[in-house]
Amino acid sequence: MSENFVLSAVVREVSGKGASRRLRREQGLVPAIVYGGKKEPLQVTVEHKELVKQLENEAFYSHIITLNIGSETESVILKDLQRHPAKPFVTHADFLRVSSDQKLHTKVPLHFINEATSVGVKTQGGVVTHNITELDIMCLPKDLPEFIEVDVAALEVGHSLHISEITLPEGVTSVDLTNADHDLAIVTISKTRGGSSTEEESAE
Repeated sequence: MSENFVLSAVVREVSGKGASRRLRREQGLVPAIVYGGKKEPLQVTVEHKELVKQLENEAFYSHIITLNIGSETESVILKDLQRHPAKPFVTHADFLRVSSDQKLHTKVPLHFINEATSVGVKTQGGVVTHNITELDIMCLPKDLPEFIEVDVAALEVGHSLHISEITLPEGVTSVDLTNADHDLAIVTISKTRGGSSTEEESAE
């Protein structure tokens, strides 16, 4: 994790839908909750402008965030985010406390590489389909990756890469494989309509 993310928050004294709407509309604040660990859940607010700026960086979603709440500091990850269905506003955020010695359960984005030069695309005229774009993982905070690379260079038409076939960073495990044994297909290369017989034979 090469970047440090810091966000300021203020303890929220009022709650309820009406109060939350006023905070967003009149003060430009986003209601949020900090929970987890051995502490009680804490209702806070963060500045909408500051939060949106941080959200522009994909890494913010999968990094440890230093949340400054008055004189207190919490290490958290962004666990959930709610947005207005029609307007570009964040309406609520959930932050999960993390401890250096306890594994956390979160999602990280997948970055697909070598798509244009993969066997299935470059020589067989196939089309890449991303079946999932983020992976459910467990790891200690120190091992939390910013993203996980999925190399499709050798993938051929008619074939898929599954979770078990990608290399996870050290200390990181797949929740799907560990808890549910769901070896999901991450990415597939399919032939295009009207593909040549050569392409069809390659897919067999």
